[in-house]
Amino acid sequence: MKARLLGGIAALVVAIIGTVLLFNYVQGADRRALANTETEDVLVLNQEVPAGTPANQLSQYVVTKAVPRSAVAADGVDDIEALGSKVTSVALVPGEQLLNSRMVDANAFLGPARVSVPDGLQEITVRLGIERVVGGQIQAGDTAGVFISLGDGAAAGEGTAASGNGTQLTFHKVLVTAVQFSSGAPAQTQSQTAQASSQGALNSESDNKQTSSDSYLITFATNAVDAEKLVYAAEFGKIYLSKEPADATEGTSGVVNQTRVFR
Repeated sequence: MKARLLGGIAALVVAIIGTVLLFNYVQGADRRALANTETEDVLVLNQEVPAGTPANQLSQYVVTKAVPRSAVAADGVDDIEALGSKVTSVALVPGEQLLNSRMVDANAFLGPARVSVPDGLQEITVRLGIERVVGGQIQAGDTAGVFISLGDGAAAGEGTAASGNGTQLTFHKVLVTAVQFSSGAPAQTQSQTAQASSQGALNSESDNKQTSSDSYLITFATNAVDAEKLVYAAEFGKIYLSKEPADATEGTSGVVNQTRVFR
């Protein structure tokens, strides 16, 4: 019995010693690999950084690491304080060096679900259900076809007798500049990487998922005349969007009503 106990203790001691030796060996692997290589200290991300993070908060996301001089990025950040009031332009991932090219002025950051507005245009937002925005597949930067349906008194004014109803593909390839949940939150979380092609997508797989009964805020860039028509349609009619890329064929048969549907 005593012999077994001593044997067990000895085995445990050997296991502990082996673990310590292995840990020390692994810890020294990087040092041995760089023993005969010129190195330089750089700032490396040790956790994911959301897009739009202010520079003065970056110190909690980075560590100083020695890397071969040949692997040092040309525009690496040496001093976080020198970044001033800049913010990260995209989401950053662990393991990459902190780069000046990933930082922008705070007022130039558009966010995860926005694109810039072309000169001469203005933005207008409409609230639509998910079934009206291609099942939630519309995203910032897409161009959309805008279908407008009017009826039930819309043409003659609210509360008056209807003068007919109809639907028409009224606007082609309208730029979508923003997509948001009905709460106003971006439809894509900032923690998602900028490389994701679904940037700004309505069906973003985030903690902010909403049900199909919810509505979404779609912002368009358009001229003043078309903005008036969109507002009228949102007030007195209904709007559907199609995903209409630049190479889509444009066309319309005019206003479609119940006498033309089966022609």
